[in-house]
Amino acid sequence: MALAFDEFGRPFIILREQDQKTRLRGIDAQKANIAAGKAVARILRSSLGPKGMDKMLQGPDGDVTITNDGATILEQMDVDNQIAKLMVELSRSQDYEIGDGTTGVVVMAGALLEQAERQLDRGIHPIRVAEGYEMASRVAVEHLERISQKFEFDVNNFEPLVQTCMTTLSSKIVNRCKRSLAEIAVKAVLAVADLERRDVNLDLIKIEGKVGGNLEDTELIYGILVDKDMSHPQMPKQIEDAHIAILTCPFEPPKPKTKHKVDIDTVEKFETLRKQEQQYFDEMVQKCKDVGATLVICQWGFDDEANHLLMHRNLPAVRWVGGVELELIAIATGGRIVPRFQELTPEKLGKAGMVREKSFGTTKERMLYIEHCANSKAVTIFIRGGNKMMIEETKRSIHDALCVARNLIRNKSIVYGGGAAEIACSLAVDAAADKYPGVEQYAIRAFAEALDSVPMALAENSGLQPIETLSAVKSQQLKENIPFYGIDCNDVGTNDMREQNVFETLIGKQQQILLATQVVKMILKIDDVISNSEY
Repeated sequence: MALAFDEFGRPFIILREQDQKTRLRGIDAQKANIAAGKAVARILRSSLGPKGMDKMLQGPDGDVTITNDGATILEQMDVDNQIAKLMVELSRSQDYEIGDGTTGVVVMAGALLEQAERQLDRGIHPIRVAEGYEMASRVAVEHLERISQKFEFDVNNFEPLVQTCMTTLSSKIVNRCKRSLAEIAVKAVLAVADLERRDVNLDLIKIEGKVGGNLEDTELIYGILVDKDMSHPQMPKQIEDAHIAILTCPFEPPKPKTKHKVDIDTVEKFETLRKQEQQYFDEMVQKCKDVGATLVICQWGFDDEANHLLMHRNLPAVRWVGGVELELIAIATGGRIVPRFQELTPEKLGKAGMVREKSFGTTKERMLYIEHCANSKAVTIFIRGGNKMMIEETKRSIHDALCVARNLIRNKSIVYGGGAAEIACSLAVDAAADKYPGVEQYAIRAFAEALDSVPMALAENSGLQPIETLSAVKSQQLKENIPFYGIDCNDVGTNDMREQNVFETLIGKQQQILLATQVVKMILKIDDVISNSEY
């Protein structure tokens, strides 16, 4: 770091402990930052599209994740560089807002940075590049609006929704049964959607997984699945037309809050105490029976005596059910969560058409299905798969599909996938560049070139000749002026994405372009990096 001198020639310190800090200034800082951003984008570039590769990440405690989801890869990569952390944040915000397109947004940002580096080498000021990018992103977003198409769907005809979800799932490990998973995702979203207000609460869709079985055994349950079994092995395994008491109070004798001590010196006193306890349990169980409950679901445990009594009185019970599950059960069955036995009334009971216990394979693992509920606004997607990693990845894939279906209910516009939308935007931005006088037009052209990186990566990952394929599709779009031509990744034999049914949501694409541009502008504006040096 440069030393500063006063007017008498004496050196003085500006930064505390400056010998231990490194500092990058000006063009060097920008080059270093761009290099960091490009490095992150390069990792994700190969996992873009239906033929993209998966990444295997090992966590600090030895657990392994295999995934294709951009946000998950970056979350678990444990990045140290500050600029690379910005890229992680970028994919996370795309994940939170849209849920899909997390890989594409990072690839896009990396391409913009790469183009910006070329402009800086030409001697264009970084701020002018950033402003040019801003103008270009506006042009691209408006053009997306123009080429988008609206489609109509209702509860009975949801084929367009399924097609769009299939596009999302085709780049995942589960693409062999993408049709059935897409249908499950769409049905789940439509079950909980409020189509009047165009709103979907994804918290009402619970995703459960269980190792074993095939991926094809994945099912949608109109109700709740609880990973528990009946508290006593002799309780009935199936209850029809169940009235459910949902309790958050324990089946135990009341305990005084203060410290206490009971002296028992004779057998009679012990007998009295035992009878008193038994009476407590009797009253509790009787209370549940009187209200008309045919199943008790309790947040806490109960000891063997209570269990035995419940068994004798033919009152099936489930214990140790988690708080979130209790809430979902209450929503689904239309019941109330009861904190004290005194407050139990018949109105507070939840109703379900069928509660059954199901065991899996040769293991002793059982789960409880609560189905045909009074208010079927809560549903469960139950995933089966060969191993834990497969199930985790399927959960992430289904989450993406659910988000896509939700976005389509919010906004019915779609654009065509396979890089078609990016190529169309690239052509539009390129044409608009001539209208801007000044240095910005170089940046706008660079933006158009960066948009081509997504279809280029798609072609590369599909084993096609990237430059040849891209230029062929681009000229086809220009000649016929139709924005539906994209990269034929699956080798169907046509570039027309309408025939291949490859759709993406409009808001997802717009968000990608806007977020990537914002992050790149931010990185370009940094011209001084002061950091603690490594030693």
